[in-house]
Amino acid sequence: KAVVSTQSGHYGRGAMVRVKAPTLRAKSKDELVKQLEELKTELSTLQVQKVTGGATNKLSKIKDVRKSIARCHTVLRSNQRENLRKFYQKKKYMPLDLRPKKTRALRRELTKKEAAKRTLRQQKKDAHFSKRVYA
Repeated sequence: KAVVSTQSGHYGRGAMVRVKAPTLRAKSKDELVKQLEELKTELSTLQVQKVTGGATNKLSKIKDVRKSIARCHTVLRSNQRENLRKFYQKKKYMPLDLRPKKTRALRRELTKKEAAKRTLRQQKKDAHFSKRVYA
């Protein structure tokens, strides 16, 4: 039986190497869900071993598996948000959580188009009393 080392330096039989986010981003949604299920089953077996008094190297692996599950969830969520952003890009309104956060003052600021608008009276003033040039 081969002994595989994980990134954290712990050794065990058939240990799963810690999952990295860039490798997860390359995978499809189905592959991610499948890997998530595998990690969850591995976590449950490790927790059972902890209760029954398993080896110490298995106990230290629980943290790595939990972090890997969190990474999978993060990548799934970021992919979902990215797809939603593409979907709402051409729409008139976008859900609040997809809009840019900025600050409250910046969100309420007039747009460039709104700020450039002139009233009819101002348009007439500009047309009839243009800026005089002296040189």
